[in-house]
Amino acid sequence: MTVTWEMPTGTAHAAVLGLGVHRAQRVVPNSEIVDAIDSSDEWIQQRSGIKERRWVGPEETLESMSLAAASQALADADVAAAQIDAVVLATCTNTQQITSLASRIAFLLGAESPAAFDISAACAGFCHALSLATDMVRGGTAKYVLVIGAERLSTLVSEKDRGTAFIFGDGAGAVVVGPSEVPGIGPVVWGSDGEQHSAIELSSDWVEAFEADATTLPHITMDGSAVFRWAAYEMAKVAQETLDRTGITVEDLDLFVPHQANMRITDTMVRAMKLPDHVRIARDIAEQGNTSAASIPLALARMYADGTACSGDLALFIAFGAGLTYAAQVVRVP
Repeated sequence: MTVTWEMPTGTAHAAVLGLGVHRAQRVVPNSEIVDAIDSSDEWIQQRSGIKERRWVGPEETLESMSLAAASQALADADVAAAQIDAVVLATCTNTQQITSLASRIAFLLGAESPAAFDISAACAGFCHALSLATDMVRGGTAKYVLVIGAERLSTLVSEKDRGTAFIFGDGAGAVVVGPSEVPGIGPVVWGSDGEQHSAIELSSDWVEAFEADATTLPHITMDGSAVFRWAAYEMAKVAQETLDRTGITVEDLDLFVPHQANMRITDTMVRAMKLPDHVRIARDIAEQGNTSAASIPLALARMYADGTACSGDLALFIAFGAGLTYAAQVVRVP
């Protein structure tokens, strides 16, 4: 018996139609961090480029930040919540793993029974989710997809860990992905290096900590030197592969929006890629800190705010982090 499958039909191209962000309320300057780690503002800035970071205020949660960013993205795209066919939320800090935060956000927005799920690819999560959304739209399984990157990393930071206490921040960013008559999101280059999975990880398993009656929660630990070497040099190769697959050169770019991990990593990548002077570079980390899956939309939003990004600019997104995972694509910004 021959079975004929009825397959959905999509669109030739997908694009980012709108952007929204939420920055956590509490501004935490380096001066609040240094005593616990026996450091200085100068040392932190030299090591990372960070002057301050944002942490959640008393009334803020991962949910509230995600909802705020998502609502802004829908308004910016002029797409109603009822039109959203899928919600993909990238986070590694949803400590209430059952059930997905995406389904809760979909309900609070008033979406009408969309597919909704969380993904965890750490700092590369937003670019992973953006690629999934692009494939959904082009494949015909969804017309509009809401992509959210949200993190509450302050919950998982040990204030006494000299290697990580000053790095991480809280926030959320979201975009709406939908059909386009022209290419708006290029092919993804993604992958992982699981051999180095322990370079960034939690200090212990949640269940093990509970069973051991631990006095402190599990917190992020990192081999900073290993991560720096891997990200600064290997990601320049991934960036070039992304440009090659898209069919453009660095000369065609207007914006470079890397994951905001460390200013020194960004500078090393810029030199390795030989980016021309006209390419504007995101440096949101100085005031926001490293917000993992939220960092790329937050960084892009700051570029709009300070006039260094304009609608229609061609941007290279590249993200990398725990796993070790990475993903990159070229995007025409909304």
